[in-house]
Amino acid sequence: MTSSTRTLVVPKPDLTHIVVVGGGAGGLELVTALGNKLGRKGKAAVTLVDKSRTHIWKPLLHEIAAGSMDVDQHELEYMAQSHWHGFKFRYGEMIGLNQTEKQVYLAATFDEDGREVTPKRALVYDILVIAIGSVSNDFGTPGVMEHAIMLDTQQQAERFNRRLLNACVRAQAQEGPVRPGQLDVTIIGAGATGTELSAELHRTVRGIAQFGLDRIEPEKDMKITLIEAAPRIVPALPERISEATTEILKKLDVDVRTNSRVTRVRADGVELQNGDFIPSELVVWSAGVKGPAVLKDLGLEVSRMDTLVVKPTLQTTRNEAIFAIGDCAYLVPEGDTHPIPPRAQAAHQMASHVYRQIRRKLENEPLEPFRYRDFGSLVSLGEYSTVGSLMGFVTGRKMMIEGFFAKMMYRSLYKMHEWALHGFWKVTLDSVSRLLTRRTEPHVKLH
Repeated sequence: MTSSTRTLVVPKPDLTHIVVVGGGAGGLELVTALGNKLGRKGKAAVTLVDKSRTHIWKPLLHEIAAGSMDVDQHELEYMAQSHWHGFKFRYGEMIGLNQTEKQVYLAATFDEDGREVTPKRALVYDILVIAIGSVSNDFGTPGVMEHAIMLDTQQQAERFNRRLLNACVRAQAQEGPVRPGQLDVTIIGAGATGTELSAELHRTVRGIAQFGLDRIEPEKDMKITLIEAAPRIVPALPERISEATTEILKKLDVDVRTNSRVTRVRADGVELQNGDFIPSELVVWSAGVKGPAVLKDLGLEVSRMDTLVVKPTLQTTRNEAIFAIGDCAYLVPEGDTHPIPPRAQAAHQMASHVYRQIRRKLENEPLEPFRYRDFGSLVSLGEYSTVGSLMGFVTGRKMMIEGFFAKMMYRSLYKMHEWALHGFWKVTLDSVSRLLTRRTEPHVKLH
């Protein structure tokens, strides 16, 4: 940091300073609980740091990209949440860490005109929780950064949606017919995000065409291709789920290509290792995750995927004052050979665990190890179906579910996140409001 870096001093320096960096699913749940129990009662100074000003649940990004969700109804402003729940919000991106002085370095922020909003500064902490999530991994594939869109942030999802709408309007306004490939979309990576996006796009493009774009015939003019390097889609989930999901996508005319490796992304399409070329107007890259680049420069131990290696207590291996949760944390449970997967349920469980451990730490009690419980996995295919597996609590084995019950379980995951942030009654009232509003608005985003 330069000499111009300012140190942001939180009031009441006699209090323990708890700083949570990253307001994603785990980070925001954690800081809300800490604010409610410690910040409001003056037992600690609790601060959230994020490079964005608003929160959106990351598993919803594919719906934003497809235009099937009203962002304004689901977006949460950090400043409002901090005011309601007893913590402070600081706008900025973490760019470094001074473990000796216990300071988090934040980059300057700028508005759309290039004017500085906040300067470079340093935020002091006694306990630090890093919860900045993960980013897509392009594995060094040529052309990805230039020609593909990733879905790591709300801004990227909205950018994809704008490009999709513009492509449809362009096709409607041109003199000639829709050219081959002009509206085609290729999704690289058939994990949950890529698979769910392919189904949502099938629905929303047909919805867009209904609102006056009568020169577009979705069945003929738009092709969705889903590419996966593994032998099957959603490879991290049980094979039965993969098979059921593949069958549904094929009924939707999604071109599912497994055992296919992308060698280059071009402005006009995608090249595969077997020599095939897939013409595409839009390319989405969702083929892997890694830790944000800043994690390598913090002086903490990182995995080969640049995520922070943590002890069973979720403290980092080199500094017990620093915790890591969510997608940016790397922990192989005892007796297992694979790390805890980057899922919303893992972030939720980690947030609850670290909340309890911070309270134990403040009371000078020994910390407890984290135990991850896999409750199963669900894949939402929009209005068409939801498939997945749930842990059978009687048998101890996973059981496959599909259809309406699976869809309700999928929606309940988001409701659990909202309840952790707002409480039961506010979520109930908001849900009723969204349901009523949904009946009077188009089911796809048209601008």
